[in-house]
Amino acid sequence: MDLLNLIGGRWVEGEGEEFADTNPARPAEVVAHGRFASAREVERAVAAAREAAPGWAATPHHARAAVLLGAADIVDREADTWGAELAREEGKTLPEAVAEVRGAARILRYYAGEADRENGEIYASPRPGENVLVVRKPVGVIGMITPFNFPIAIPAWKIGPALSYGNTVVWKPSSLVPLLAYRLAQALTDSGLPAGVLNLVYGEAEAGSAIVDHAGVNAVSFTGSTAVGRAVIARCGELGKPVQTEMGGKNASIVLADADLEHAAEQVCLGAFRSTGQKCTATSRLILASQVADELLERVVARASALVVGDPLEAGVEMGPLVSSAARDRVSAGIVRAVEEGAKQLAGDGFRDRDGWFAPPTVLDLPGTGVDFWHTELFGPVVGAVRADGTEEALGLANLSDHGLSAALFTRDLGVALQAVQRLEVGVLHVNSESAGTFPYVPFGGTKQSGFGPKEQGRAAREFFTQTMTVYLGTPRERA
Repeated sequence: MDLLNLIGGRWVEGEGEEFADTNPARPAEVVAHGRFASAREVERAVAAAREAAPGWAATPHHARAAVLLGAADIVDREADTWGAELAREEGKTLPEAVAEVRGAARILRYYAGEADRENGEIYASPRPGENVLVVRKPVGVIGMITPFNFPIAIPAWKIGPALSYGNTVVWKPSSLVPLLAYRLAQALTDSGLPAGVLNLVYGEAEAGSAIVDHAGVNAVSFTGSTAVGRAVIARCGELGKPVQTEMGGKNASIVLADADLEHAAEQVCLGAFRSTGQKCTATSRLILASQVADELLERVVARASALVVGDPLEAGVEMGPLVSSAARDRVSAGIVRAVEEGAKQLAGDGFRDRDGWFAPPTVLDLPGTGVDFWHTELFGPVVGAVRADGTEEALGLANLSDHGLSAALFTRDLGVALQAVQRLEVGVLHVNSESAGTFPYVPFGGTKQSGFGPKEQGRAAREFFTQTMTVYLGTPRERA
């Protein structure tokens, strides 16, 4: 399939280098292809977004919402087809891929619903005949850079609120997953989005930098690695430009002695291995009460070893490939290094001669927290375990990280759960469920080096995609 850039309402072939979108389960299979946008085309995309901004901001909120609702209907209608395309280009299993597409439709509907919610505040004034209004207005042109691992859901939870609140968008998706980006943009344009309101440009790091640096871009929303995110934060700081970043995670699951071990093992494996561990919220650190550590590890190893790994489009497959050869090399190197530093590999051997970018579900018994694995995000299906003597030590080990996105806690003790709410340095805490997963109507984001700027999703998105104006509205005095 030929992929086109969307600039100023027109689908155009890029002027840059050719690229190919390949199937990570069958690397020789090309899913789609196209050309990257040139620097001149990125410039045109920003110009189109700026030209469209006043008209879109002036469009009644319910009319903007109607476009999102129409797009959501298209996404839902095409969920099975687009889900199969997502599985082919990104590698998650077909059930997960279809669920992600349907999730994107729900996100668009949620932000369409903002048209029916309050959009400002009114305060009393100490001066007679005056009220104080706080109104929300769009920021302007939003530059968006999105990752490969959720190729339609993450763009939806950025684009949905941006458009609902009256902004225009210049969007660069990951070059690893361009087809689903094309599909989402297609749904929005087919539902009546005016020309220039959403601009889609394919490209590599240079295109992302051009968007971030452009004086015509008012704010930047980024999801990706911590290293790149910190560079984006620094550059936006130099430019005095609002920025929102969701970056890496090194998420811990804590299993205490009183936990339901069967349930905990199941949830740990879901958190560690679903989506091949390519989630920023995936479980990669396992902290086990010493009394139950051996039994819990035995259960996790048994589940990991039994997972069916293969082509994500095949029935019964529970885990697909990593997204690229570079990803597989990074994960493999991380496992080798952990073993060299003293870790015991309890599960995860094999797949070295298999076609495709597959990595086995891997469980490591770590010698302690001093190994590189404890601190470095591999972004793959690997979980490493340490033991803790008591709740205090377990919570302290969970906080022993530069990241602070998500955590999971398994316990029957409500008091301990409430203690964890106070102690854990994360943006998302799951009690008795896997560390991954989020709903579109509640805030999402992390602390420390996992996130910077206003949170995403829910009504929290208003804090980034709108700016407030305080209006002192006085009544003119009548003439004598």
